[in-house]
Amino acid sequence: MCRVVARDPDCIFCKIAAGELPSTVVDEDERTITFMDINPATRGHALVIPREHSRDLTDVPEEDLLACAAAARRLAARVPERLDADGVNLLNSCGATAWQTVFHFHIHVIPRYADDPLRLPWVPGPGDEEQIAAAGEALRG
Repeated sequence: MCRVVARDPDCIFCKIAAGELPSTVVDEDERTITFMDINPATRGHALVIPREHSRDLTDVPEEDLLACAAAARRLAARVPERLDADGVNLLNSCGATAWQTVFHFHIHVIPRYADDPLRLPWVPGPGDEEQIAAAGEALRG
């Protein structure tokens, strides 16, 4: 029996999951579909999405989140050997300020190469100890 999934009729990723828009699918299971990003950061950049529509990380049901994480891990394990990548980044953006542009939960699987142009969006450095402690207290429990 096929699982009926919730869809947003205006969502491009829902249309891809439904087969209404073309995509290069590299993996799929009952809960997820993984396809190549048409605006890749590096060679082999792919997206993992739940088949059921969820707006973002705070909206996705736990079962779909776990299934997406497992699918991302499966792909990440293949990337070094099949694409001769030196590493892999997994990236999720939650909200427009965090660079989310398609509002259907997704995980970017980005192969990394020693000579690729990608850089961290911040410069790691020591933080203010009081601010760190205060934020930690606010987030506890």
